[in-house]
Amino acid sequence: MLLAIDIGTTNIKAGLFRDDGFAVAQAVSPNTRVPGPAGTVACDPDRLWGAAADLIRDVMAAAGSPRVQTVGITSMAESGLLLDPRSGKPRSQILPWFETCSIEQAELVKREIDAKEHFCRTGLHASFKYGLPKLLWLREQCPEAFVGSGVWVSVSAYIAHCLTGEIAEDETLAARTFAYLIDRREWDVPFIRHFGFEPELFPRVVPVGSAVGTVMPDAAAKLGLSKDTVVCLAGHDHIAASVICSAGGNDVYNSMGTAETLVGGFAERGLDTRDFESGLSFGRNAFPNQMFWMGGHSFSGGSVEWFRETLGDTRFSYEALMKLLAQTEPGPTGILYYPYLAGSGAPQANPAARAAFIGLMAKHGKGDMLRAVLEGNAYQLEFIRRSAEQISGSPIERMNVVGGGVKNSVWLQIKADVSGIELIAPDMAEATLLGAAVSAGVGSGVYSSFREAAAAVRRPEGNRFVPDLERHHRYGKIYEEGFMTLMGALSRFYNGLA
Repeated sequence: MLLAIDIGTTNIKAGLFRDDGFAVAQAVSPNTRVPGPAGTVACDPDRLWGAAADLIRDVMAAAGSPRVQTVGITSMAESGLLLDPRSGKPRSQILPWFETCSIEQAELVKREIDAKEHFCRTGLHASFKYGLPKLLWLREQCPEAFVGSGVWVSVSAYIAHCLTGEIAEDETLAARTFAYLIDRREWDVPFIRHFGFEPELFPRVVPVGSAVGTVMPDAAAKLGLSKDTVVCLAGHDHIAASVICSAGGNDVYNSMGTAETLVGGFAERGLDTRDFESGLSFGRNAFPNQMFWMGGHSFSGGSVEWFRETLGDTRFSYEALMKLLAQTEPGPTGILYYPYLAGSGAPQANPAARAAFIGLMAKHGKGDMLRAVLEGNAYQLEFIRRSAEQISGSPIERMNVVGGGVKNSVWLQIKADVSGIELIAPDMAEATLLGAAVSAGVGSGVYSSFREAAAAVRRPEGNRFVPDLERHHRYGKIYEEGFMTLMGALSRFYNGLA
């Protein structure tokens, strides 16, 4: 049996799977946020580990306490904490990827580098999200955390340490620190020292899916696992999902959660000017000799959650949301929603960007505004898709779609109509969890390779969403003449206020 843990922005999940991908048991709990230092939002490491441990016990009990061969751990990228390697105790809270406290530090880093050269070696554009700016901020605000030895680890690495006592980082999450060179597959030691840190601040790096140890006896007894259970790092959550969704690293897939991403694979090569100018990020895939491009949008499902919280007398249920949508007409609302509640991401990242509704009329109700929120997020995804087509050199004619957002069929049809391409929503509730499970299967020897693992998993086809050509034409006009045209003016305005 394969066990997976997914530490997401909104929820923590655990699942048990057979080696053919069949889901035996799953459990979920909220990823609770707490006040952090200097007015930030954070996650408490002990509370997070406690929640993960409870979920492991839940799925083990639900499945009748089967023998688990391996555990795969995946998590939201960029979120991290300082860990004391001697005591194993956290030295800081977990700073999540979306915490903007490190914008100033990211600008400092940006001034110290040749942006294109650094991108070609790391696959990243400077951003507040990454580990290095957050470490610089943490050193300013919480200098006591740096007294004595400490190691910056991802949430995945932290949970793996709680299970095994070992400290290691997988490559896909090491690469989200802005201090790891994907071309040489090693930490950039001179760059790290340039900012006053020692390389020991960063852990040893292993390929995605690698085993880091076995479950400690005490943890095994408390969780119902064996001390021989192998613990593996499945890495960046979107890369874990790609093991299932990208058919050997080549297909394009769209992950819909609090944040939304578009991910595609290509053969290993050096990065160049065209890649840099695309605004996308790049890294090494789980599949051998494969890389990935990725375009992220930070507040896609987050925009829907904001709508649920803000535009009702009480919090809207999902049933109420769907009833609102059912009262609207198919096709464009004529309202432009810019989904930048937390700044904009790829392909034109701008932390100063702000959300906006444009085109509201007295006739518009809550249902129209909700539909506009879905349209605005679809326009943003189309912006990413077109940028990806330019660097891939070939059209993206279909996409697999996974994540919590696939429950909303109206949203998927809007995305198909905006893009003009077919969307396929496979009949699998938790692609990221399953991807983490089979990645651990590779690391523990259940499968001989990622390609064998991908081939072994059953993929029920699920639902297809075919674009309506008349609506696509109307959406295309609004995208070109409205959404993209006004985006530049809005960016200039809010940059002037920043």
